[in-house]
Amino acid sequence: MGTWRRLLLFGGVSLRGGGAATVPPRGCRALGCGRQLLGAESEALKQRRTQIMSRGLPKQKPIEGVREVIVVASGKGGVGKSTTAVNLALALAANDSSKAVGLLDVDVYGPSIPKMMNLRGNPELSPNNLMRPLLNYGIACMSMGFLVEETAPLVWRDLMVMSAIEKLLRQVDWGQLDYLVVDMPPGTGDVQLSVSQNIPISGPVIVSTPQDIALMDAHKGAEMFRKVNVPVLGLVQNMSVFQCPKCKHKTHIFGADGARKLAQTLDLDVLGDVPLHLSIREASDMGQPVVFSQPGSDEAKAYLHIASEVVRRLKSSPE
Repeated sequence: MGTWRRLLLFGGVSLRGGGAATVPPRGCRALGCGRQLLGAESEALKQRRTQIMSRGLPKQKPIEGVREVIVVASGKGGVGKSTTAVNLALALAANDSSKAVGLLDVDVYGPSIPKMMNLRGNPELSPNNLMRPLLNYGIACMSMGFLVEETAPLVWRDLMVMSAIEKLLRQVDWGQLDYLVVDMPPGTGDVQLSVSQNIPISGPVIVSTPQDIALMDAHKGAEMFRKVNVPVLGLVQNMSVFQCPKCKHKTHIFGADGARKLAQTLDLDVLGDVPLHLSIREASDMGQPVVFSQPGSDEAKAYLHIASEVVRRLKSSPE
């Protein structure tokens, strides 16, 4: 227990107690002390940024033991990105039982993989001091959610987050994996750029609902990967249609075929459509993803189809 906690020192800041910032001594005057802290911190951040910029772009280095890295991204939160990442990982394994699959959650501020994969506990350490992923449903999982208390907020600045991401990428013993699915945070910020520039990505999967607001941000997400020379595998149209369980009438709550229109604009393919269905939400909340708990359902088949499309594109992409 004491050993793995020492791994949680990111830039000299401990995660114990949720990663809250250190409180200034009561003896100092609040205004003067606050200015001193902010001034010193601002200067340290400037120096750190200068050092990083002087080095140029980082050299990509593969994650040891991992053959293919598939990132699941979205420009916007709340579109079902993490649900897609979890079920994609399970579908990759279900489609080919000979393949070893891992799931990495780099959404530091809002890790949801532990709950969705029904996992709790602290990672053990390997003999070479690397964190060992937790395992459930045959999927090796690593998340910041395993390293902090479930309800503890992370009050961190960018440099601390980047240090945490570096450790999640480089200090995990994955063994041998055929596929590592990476659940990215929403947006197009430092984490997305750092992951894209530090490790070779086989391809991103962009998740969006058909709604115009979500599609605007999905467009930005796809363009970000293109700017860093990472070809996008395709789009997933999530919550594509709702079918009333009683009368079977179908309603396009978020609009019809919005992701398909965006795919045409970007010259990309739609990997598959996932319906808006109660069972997907309930299964995720219970920690029993629909691909595992209801493999014969239409909802699970949608994810299985997406996984087969991802593999097909990986095989056809140039080395």
